[in-house]
Amino acid sequence: MRTEVIADPGELRERAAPLLADEARHNLILGIVGTLISSPEVYPDSRLYLVSDGSNPRSVAVMTPPYDLVVADTNEPSAITALVDALVNDAVTVPGALGNRPTIDLLVREWENATGDELTLQMAQGVFALVEVAEVEGGPGKPRRAVPRDQVLIETWMQEFLEEALPDEPRDDARMSRMIAKRLSGDGVNEYWLWEHDGDVVAWTGHGNPTGRGIRIGPVYTPPELRGRGYATSLVAAQSRWLLENGYDFCFLYTDLANATSNAIYERMGYRQVAESAKYGFEPPTPSRRSAD
Repeated sequence: MRTEVIADPGELRERAAPLLADEARHNLILGIVGTLISSPEVYPDSRLYLVSDGSNPRSVAVMTPPYDLVVADTNEPSAITALVDALVNDAVTVPGALGNRPTIDLLVREWENATGDELTLQMAQGVFALVEVAEVEGGPGKPRRAVPRDQVLIETWMQEFLEEALPDEPRDDARMSRMIAKRLSGDGVNEYWLWEHDGDVVAWTGHGNPTGRGIRIGPVYTPPELRGRGYATSLVAAQSRWLLENGYDFCFLYTDLANATSNAIYERMGYRQVAESAKYGFEPPTPSRRSAD
C-alpha cells in the first residue's frame, strides 16, 4: 500500500473515482472535494490523502482544518492502517474523524492504538438519499429562496443550530459570515431556502456541495418555539422536489439517529437510509492515563 498527500483536488477526484462511485454513501467527501475544486477560498487549508495498491484506490480521506478528517468507505483494513500511519507521520493535528460504519470504527481503533488518544463518539448519524418526493403532510405557508437581506437572521439561526446539533464543531464566526454571504450571492448551486407563514420566516434550510448527480440538503432548522407545526417538513419536501426537477437525480441529507421523529418524517417523504455515519472526537491522553500506560 502506498499513501500519498495529493495537492490537486481534481487529481484526487479522478484517481479515487472507482472508490467513490456510490455518491449517496460518499456525498460528504465528494461535496468537500468539489468545493475545493470550484471554490478553493472556502477551505484555505486542506489535506487530501489517497492510499492505493498499484493503480487501484483503496482509501481516501480529506481534512480541511480545523474540521475533522472525513474518511471514505473501504473494505481493505490494511489501507486504513496505511492511512493512519501516514497521518501520524505527517504530524498533522487531527481533532476527530467521521465516516460511514464500519470503516470509521476501524479507523478510530487504529488511531487509538497508534496515538493513545481518548475517543469520544459525538454523534451517530443516518445518511439518507431520495430519488422521488412522496406527498407528506406539512405546515401552512410557502417557500422562498433566501436573499442578502436575510443574512443576519441566517447567521443567528446558524449559531443556534450549531449549538444544538454540533456543539463540538469548531467555530469561526468570520468564516461563517463569509460563507453565508457567498451562498446568498446567488450562484444557483449553493443556496439557503426559507419557509414563510403569515409574513414571518419560520424555518430554514440549505443545499449545496453537489456530488455530480446529487446534492446535499442541510442544515435544517426551526426555532424551538415553532417546532411541531410541519414547517421544516414542508420546506425540505419543496426544496427536494425543486432540486430533482432541476437536474439532480438524488438529494442527500444527514440525520441524528437519536431523533426518531425527524427520521420518520424524512422516510415518509421518500428518503431512505443508505448508511450509518459516526463522528468521533480525539483528545490526547490525560496525564493519569499516560502514567498508567
